[in-house]
Amino acid sequence: MTQKYSQTSGVPLSIAVFLATDHYDHNDDPNTISVTTLIKSTRQIVLSTRVPPGDKVIDLMSMMTSRLGTAIHTGIETAWTDNYQNALKTLGIPDAVIKGVRINPSPEEAKNPDIIPIYMEQRLSQQFGKWTVTGKFDFVGQGRLEDFKSTTAYVVMNKMNEPKFIKQGSIYRMLGPDIITHPNMAIQYIIRDWSAPQARQNEAYPQKPSVERILPLDGINETRSYVVHKLNQLDLYMNAPESDIPFCTDEELQVSAPVYKYYSDAVKADSGGKSSKNFDSPVEAYKHLSEKGKGVVKEFPGEATACRFCAAFSVCSQKDALAAAGRLSI
Repeated sequence: MTQKYSQTSGVPLSIAVFLATDHYDHNDDPNTISVTTLIKSTRQIVLSTRVPPGDKVIDLMSMMTSRLGTAIHTGIETAWTDNYQNALKTLGIPDAVIKGVRINPSPEEAKNPDIIPIYMEQRLSQQFGKWTVTGKFDFVGQGRLEDFKSTTAYVVMNKMNEPKFIKQGSIYRMLGPDIITHPNMAIQYIIRDWSAPQARQNEAYPQKPSVERILPLDGINETRSYVVHKLNQLDLYMNAPESDIPFCTDEELQVSAPVYKYYSDAVKADSGGKSSKNFDSPVEAYKHLSEKGKGVVKEFPGEATACRFCAAFSVCSQKDALAAAGRLSI
């Protein structure tokens, strides 16, 4: 089915075509599931299949981050396939090493101990009963998986989504153990909003616009057990009533940390006015209250940040409960 987009007026045609172009090789087989889908919550996977077609219209400009990420992936892949020899030479890599590099070698060629295998954008698949689990990794160099992430400094500093990245990388290794042989993976963060002044002022801030994070992969047997369990959950709940499908966990919801707000004027606190100071810790908040000798501290629970980007948003009752509890702004 062709994707429909909204809010297209006012977007220059040159940019609109870029935003409306999807290079992903989708598979419409209902029993084929991608790695990126499999690591989502059972509730999100099941309910996303029940969204009415009319609710699947996407704001065109909301695709900007995704399309920029795809463009970066394409640029890295093209650089390696079309120009790796010249690029490696300019980087000072010896000719003997360059000569040994092979891009996406055949299984027979990969057995040659004299070559340096580089794999990119290779699709891996494996059968689990009626299900086909499939995924396409970004880059594997000498057995180590690398994933390119176009993101923000905030995400890097807070190590957001790294458990998901580990799960995703572990499934790739399970699907392609002959290609992915290293026990660790590398996340190559490309930081879109990187700031040199902030890097100079804050040691905790990423010191370069590209940061590598090494993450340990789960064992292959452990990963296989996870995949089998998840597929069994999908079989169990695929046709179940919405109310019977387990709610997403706080981890799956990416619940932010609670905020403790100090108000010097209690009236402002009750009327929704602006706080005087915010704290991550209740101890610090009440210490500040004690020092001031007046006012009030109010706790604001963490918000479910993932809900806003969930494909099942329109048909999920959990998001309504979260909104009613003040844990989701709609």
